[in-house]
Amino acid sequence: MIMKLENLLAKMTLEQKLAQISQCNAVYLHVGASDDVTGPEQELSLKKEEVVAVGSTLNYSGAKEMISIQKEHLHNDPNQIPLLFMMDVIHGYRTVYPIPLALGASFDTALVEECCEMASEEMVLGGVHVTFAPMVDLVRDPRWGRCMETTGEDTYLNCEMARAMVRGFQKSGKAAACVKHFAAYGQAEAGRDYNTTDISERTLRDFYLPAYQAAIDEGAEMVMTSFNILNGIPSSGNKWLVKELLRDEWGFDKIVISDYNAFREMHIHGYCATEKDCAEKAIQATTDIEMMSACYLQQIPTLIAEGKVSEKQIDEAVLRVLRLKEKLGLLDNPYLYADEEQEMSVCLCEKHREIARRAAEKSAVLLKNENVLPFDKNKAKRIAVIGPFADKTMLGQWHCHGREEDGLGVFSAVKRMLPNAEVFFAQGCDEKINATDCEPISEAVELAKKCDDVILCVGEDTYMSGEGMSRAELRLSKAQQTLIREVVKANQNTVVVLFCGRPLVLTDIIDDIPALVLAWQPGTEGGNALANLLFGNVNFSGKLSMTFPRSEGQIPIYYNSYRTGRPFEAPYGSWYQDMPNAPLYPFGYGLSYTSFAISKPEISADTMKIGESLTVSVDVRNTGDRSGETVVQLYICDDYASLVRPVKELKAYQKIGLKPNESKKVSFEITEEMLKFWTANGKFEAEIGSFTVWISDSSNVKDGVKFSLIN
Repeated sequence: MIMKLENLLAKMTLEQKLAQISQCNAVYLHVGASDDVTGPEQELSLKKEEVVAVGSTLNYSGAKEMISIQKEHLHNDPNQIPLLFMMDVIHGYRTVYPIPLALGASFDTALVEECCEMASEEMVLGGVHVTFAPMVDLVRDPRWGRCMETTGEDTYLNCEMARAMVRGFQKSGKAAACVKHFAAYGQAEAGRDYNTTDISERTLRDFYLPAYQAAIDEGAEMVMTSFNILNGIPSSGNKWLVKELLRDEWGFDKIVISDYNAFREMHIHGYCATEKDCAEKAIQATTDIEMMSACYLQQIPTLIAEGKVSEKQIDEAVLRVLRLKEKLGLLDNPYLYADEEQEMSVCLCEKHREIARRAAEKSAVLLKNENVLPFDKNKAKRIAVIGPFADKTMLGQWHCHGREEDGLGVFSAVKRMLPNAEVFFAQGCDEKINATDCEPISEAVELAKKCDDVILCVGEDTYMSGEGMSRAELRLSKAQQTLIREVVKANQNTVVVLFCGRPLVLTDIIDDIPALVLAWQPGTEGGNALANLLFGNVNFSGKLSMTFPRSEGQIPIYYNSYRTGRPFEAPYGSWYQDMPNAPLYPFGYGLSYTSFAISKPEISADTMKIGESLTVSVDVRNTGDRSGETVVQLYICDDYASLVRPVKELKAYQKIGLKPNESKKVSFEITEEMLKFWTANGKFEAEIGSFTVWISDSSNVKDGVKFSLIN
């Protein structure tokens, strides 16, 4: 097969090779084949013959269009090389499951893998060959809109989720996963998307890089570079990042693709004076595919003529693209698994809806419950479902081909689940982020007064978080805050259901709320999942994948911060005059309808030799009257090291289920690998010395035990 690809490459002109490593929007392929090329000429500065020759495309509407575009493309391509079709299948194709930040809160890698496998099955029938997922960017700033697309603030959890997503998307062998955004995109200053990233190599290696490497080690077929700079150099043209680290150090020999228009944006960054410079920097960094700009097509011939770039470099990039097309089977069957009829029957099938519903149930987090939940479905006669999101299907920004009409809002779901109860709806206030007035509030308040149970649905709309949707203030709108206070005054038996794509600042209203459920953006089956949770058909088991701050002034805030020499003492300590250092809700936190007691850890030995391991165990007991699941979390601190270490780090977890009064011994093996970090020697290694270990149900730990690592 290598010979076949090399023979194919030998037949291609330079222009055809450059087209293979160029990508444009699917709509331009239709336009490019016609006489009207205003669209691509305006956006990409492409000629008609360049548009129809590109090697891959993105953003189209399903199998029917894919087949049409592919036929059109092959008609115009003398080498008969099919297009690769790529799409942002982030949390579902047509059956939409919860946003990745919510999936992180499930602490359930098997479930996450199942979700991605389901999405992959749907998307390949729709003609998608590559998904721009998983996004594994670690994030510590909830102002950043793309928090919703990550699995949270913890390195270990992100690594586990990255592996699970790659396994799920690629399990069938019919599709490829593209891990993004390489690298440190989630560290944008001030939480503003696309903004500057300034980060030490030590922090980069210890916290931000591991999840990318985990996805690559799991077999991800592609890597996407990020928009940001790293050490002053935009990622797409960053030779140290792509060539030296990703390829030479990590051994990644597959496709690297830029993000949308990122080549030309190196000029806007002030790094490249011309588009020719952009092309040279990118190819020297070994970034293969240029997305939505034409620097390679239009500038590489000149660079080769000038001796600044060799055609061999182009050949290497093209071969990586051809290898993926061959691996997926495109060279033998340009249409592969695209099937309009199958796409319609498999998407939204009951099996897929069940997976999405289960994911929404296990991702939801119970943050507060003062004897309100669960509602008794046998006694509830009159139920009010109130709020701007009370009857909306909350899909999340990257819902691909999902539609609101595919699912039910909370109001409709509760009404269907309880046909013998009276279920009422009131909007209460506007959904806009800056809404201040509550004209319909009187209707909502009166409704709350006459009902047994009240479900109040507030938060962020689908497009209030996501790409480009950064926020300086993370509080609910004035209108929503007023609605919460007035409805709760009218009926204390109220649960607030919070829809959002990031942690919000709830300090203004948390004392007014008797029960609080974090639903995130739960997807197609979110309404049904919430009905099950609120009325006790299902118990809560989700834990926070990101810290909830008390104030925007605490940001960035995350559980595994470095220790300081003056932690809390006043007045000359690391503290605030006007609020505690602690967040409102910490990473790993989440309640249940039952309660769990975790004993103090017992450790198998107080010393551990390099290369060996020890075991730490706890007894976990369900002390309530309902069955439930909890996430037992292992945290470790390196007490004294060659470099200051975090106060604690998650190193393992187990999700266990227990019946009332049932107990289980939970054990973790501590290995040398868990203790490694990038030391002052510039090596990834464990250092001898003392360590503290905690086992808890959140990052708010106590009752640790110690051991020493020795030679």
